[in-house]
Amino acid sequence: MRLIAETLAARRGEDLIFSNISFALGSGEAMVLTGRNGAGKSTLLRVVAGLIRPAKGRVDWVGSGAGALQPPGEVSHYLGHRNAMKPELTVAENLGFWRDFLGDMTGGAGLSVEEAADRVELPALLDLPFGYLSAGQQRRMAFAKLLVAHRPVWLLDEPTAALDAAAEALFARLIRAHLTAGGLVIAATHQPLDFEATQRLEMKGFQYAEMEEGI
Repeated sequence: MRLIAETLAARRGEDLIFSNISFALGSGEAMVLTGRNGAGKSTLLRVVAGLIRPAKGRVDWVGSGAGALQPPGEVSHYLGHRNAMKPELTVAENLGFWRDFLGDMTGGAGLSVEEAADRVELPALLDLPFGYLSAGQQRRMAFAKLLVAHRPVWLLDEPTAALDAAAEALFARLIRAHLTAGGLVIAATHQPLDFEATQRLEMKGFQYAEMEEGI
């Protein structure tokens, strides 16, 4: 399995955010994105996730079956700054929705709602409305969303921002387990993450973007 990006460029409005970004990741590999605020880390993750169309270039997923190219968004979990959970629904209802809506990709199986809550060490909170949880608890349950439906690629945007040391360690363990199982991770961060990154990419923002003809 490989995730391949070739000469990616992206705009925000009329501004060129980045250009000429290429990389390739295989099973069990991780890439960490660094750079100041506004440098393009979140934009690159959204391009890979298929949420933003690139101004130039392409991203492809090559699976382990027939080898046909697939859009990476179909094989990815994207965890952004927002948790993508409805506050009025219980935690169990939220996780159950994502499990049923997404389903499992070929090659793996997600956890049950109960198992996922146990993995993020909050099994007693399943029957509470999501909106009742603290910010740290909500972030843990948002991470549990990645566990209920199998996807080989995890795209993580500041996954441990504003969390305590225990939650940071928990997230790092889950990420390491995903990599050990053959998954891929791209994580944007301002702070160290306790897992081995095979690649690092510093995003430098639009003032450093290479102005290319036709972009």
